[in-house]
Amino acid sequence: MTTHTSAHPEILTFGEAMTMFAAEAPGALAEVAHFQRRLAGADTNVAIGLTRLGFRVGWLSRVGADSFGTYIRQTLEAEGLDCRHLQIDPAHPTGLLFKERALGGADPRVEYFRRGSAASHLAPADAADVDFSALRHVHATGIPPALSASVRELSRHMLEQARAAGASISFDPNLRPSLWPSEAEMRDTLNALAAKSDWVLPGLAEGRLLTGRITPEAVADFYLEHGAKAVIIKLGPEGSYYRGTLGGREESFTVPGMPVAEVVDTVGAGDGFAVGVVSALLDGRSPREALRRGNLVGSLAVQVVGDMESLPSRERLAILEAELPTL
Repeated sequence: MTTHTSAHPEILTFGEAMTMFAAEAPGALAEVAHFQRRLAGADTNVAIGLTRLGFRVGWLSRVGADSFGTYIRQTLEAEGLDCRHLQIDPAHPTGLLFKERALGGADPRVEYFRRGSAASHLAPADAADVDFSALRHVHATGIPPALSASVRELSRHMLEQARAAGASISFDPNLRPSLWPSEAEMRDTLNALAAKSDWVLPGLAEGRLLTGRITPEAVADFYLEHGAKAVIIKLGPEGSYYRGTLGGREESFTVPGMPVAEVVDTVGAGDGFAVGVVSALLDGRSPREALRRGNLVGSLAVQVVGDMESLPSRERLAILEAELPTL
């Protein structure tokens, strides 16, 4: 598959894609001899998932002038992403990470080699050629603003320009506390970005940390009070919670999670959830249908080792949704 060279992307995502080396056997990374090379990055997971569902998705980022940057570009273009806004930075390297093979559904340990990476030098100037008027939607996460002050400025710029142009915005906090100077700075920065967004998608633990509130209802109210139209909270195996005014009326409800026979790797579940919710809302589905699709795609992600290998095609999604009981 090739990139979309003529039509502008209708969805734009931005951030850092990294080359990941996933351990082939369980155990401490110091003991592992063999790794599989894969692509990693929450923002690219969502971009790939939406592309597989037939949306025209663009990716804005930087990679190094190295073989890992070439691998990332080739992988994203093979998935069908529009990489016209992916710049090569000759002065800084592509970020890398190494991931353990966890057992029994535990969160795998990850070691990053991303400090000073090409993507950490992103800035508002990298968006100079973006035609925001052509965009229907922008998806953002809390990872790019954690990378550096200049990427923080880019994140603000992207959401402000998208909102001014009338595009809808989804925001997944995707907390990475170790990347921030302080918890207070993380909280203030991400809540300010959430306030510029239409659909906010935190996990419950993330929402509690960011808002200081405990219940899903109270966490949702915080973001609705700050300008969001809908707050969709991930509750893990229990499913997801919705509170918002999409469709012209305020409503709140919980949609139960999808049963999974065996949890293999939890990494990527939240990204799969975002793919399901965002795609359904862009398809014009109801909030309840959007949460169920989010739960469905998220449940697929935990059943495989890779972060985005399970993300379905439109045809596969239609088959899976047809098997579900009616809402």
